[in-house]
Amino acid sequence: MVLLSSCLNTESESQLTEERALNNATNLYITSVASLYNNVGGTQDGEGLQGTYRGVYDYNTFTTDEAIIPIRGGDWYDGGFWQNLYLHKWTADDPELQTMWNYLFRTVMRCNHSLELLHHHKQLLTPSQQMAYSSEVRALRALFYYQLMDLFASVPLVTNTETAVERVQPRSRSEIFRFVMDELQAALPHLSAAHSNLLGNHYGRLTRPVAQFLLARLALNAEVYMDDDWTDSTRPNGASIQFTVGENSLNAWQTVVAYTDSLAASGYALEPSYAANFAVANEHSQENIFTIPMDKTLYANVFKNLFRTLHYIHGGALARGAENGSSATRTTLTAFGYATPTQDPRFALNFFADTVKVDGRTLKQANGEALVYRPEAIRLQLTGSEYEKTAGARMYKYEIDRTAYDDGKLQNNDIVLYRYADALLMRAEAQIRQGSSGDAALNAVRARVGLPALSGATLEDVLKERLLELVWEGTRRQDLVRFHRFHQPYEERPQLEKEANAYTTVFPIPARSLQMNRLLKQNPGY
Repeated sequence: MVLLSSCLNTESESQLTEERALNNATNLYITSVASLYNNVGGTQDGEGLQGTYRGVYDYNTFTTDEAIIPIRGGDWYDGGFWQNLYLHKWTADDPELQTMWNYLFRTVMRCNHSLELLHHHKQLLTPSQQMAYSSEVRALRALFYYQLMDLFASVPLVTNTETAVERVQPRSRSEIFRFVMDELQAALPHLSAAHSNLLGNHYGRLTRPVAQFLLARLALNAEVYMDDDWTDSTRPNGASIQFTVGENSLNAWQTVVAYTDSLAASGYALEPSYAANFAVANEHSQENIFTIPMDKTLYANVFKNLFRTLHYIHGGALARGAENGSSATRTTLTAFGYATPTQDPRFALNFFADTVKVDGRTLKQANGEALVYRPEAIRLQLTGSEYEKTAGARMYKYEIDRTAYDDGKLQNNDIVLYRYADALLMRAEAQIRQGSSGDAALNAVRARVGLPALSGATLEDVLKERLLELVWEGTRRQDLVRFHRFHQPYEERPQLEKEANAYTTVFPIPARSLQMNRLLKQNPGY
């Protein structure tokens, strides 16, 4: 069952005959539930929640003030794609947006198909199996609807395979949000309480703690998701948005606290070592909540984030490929206090910077000079500059798997999607937003890396701490949107004409989808 439930079973649905696939409970689970987890990670660009290019992770990272992929001569222009991400100059005609939309809706429809299979073949299952398997699929579908709602706002709500997405009236963002919350809450008591990141029968699966984390994150962003006109400069008040949690009626901020407390009660805690969460063998972390399982000999999911960041010489010295791309912005350098006496201890755990050494040996460039990353030389356009190939602090975060395959893209480090440190920071923010102290949760995260405690922590403190703790984890866009910062100018990114109304906080509905479904309406500003 480890392989079956870890979402990377050796036999896909297409390899199983209908008779064999649906003749017992185990094969029905493989076909209807386990196979769905192949969609959480990815092998093709635009697919997977993290690890590939031009998909959910990149639209949540390289559209922000956290990281940038600069143009380095003939490298990384790519038709202006990466530059346009940073500048918010995307359009409805961008094929990358269409690919991401198709991936998310294709996964939703696969979930719908699985629910129908479970219903039609329920005679193979006990009542408890039927409830557990259906709840797991509903929770997975909610995860992907959460992504659609977050990225595109108003989208079609399809819960069966008989109705094509192209024929469905879109629902408002707030309706999709309520649907996702309701589905996760309904599934919650029927999901396993197991820790999904640990090896075993529930490895890589959407278990109860994963759903609790998702519910906390959804509630934290409730003001954004309940706002059906994000261009009018007003939002609902989280203190007035109500949810039923157990037998209690709680506002958005109380809901965040309740679900993060549930994670603590389930045994999650901060790892003593920050780096342990991203080690080659990170399946034993007491902090990681939801991961994409990685094994270079068993699983096809790729992790290309390290591959695209390192200088070619650096990658070669580590026996892997490299594309010399993504780097920290100056905003991130400033937040970390780079090259100052108060530099954050997590900088060295998240970035390669300055003189590059491998196994104690300083790497040399072709001209014989030492390879030195120049963090503060980072710019959007580096072509022709002195540090065209070496500007920028590069992503570290994950321990380098020196035995990785495929130029380093097939590694043994599981890709971390959600972890308890994030939950603590969500708790701190929710407490501050409802007028109480968030010091305890915030300072627990800071204490782990030896930073002094803060007293009377503010929302600004939380936003900064989220960047320091969660850099490279794909959370920055949501954070900036929630704090009304995403549409503001920063560094080399001027505010676009008419962007003062925050229309870029939601991406455009892809043009082809608009053509196929005449009921869809383009999002404001596009």
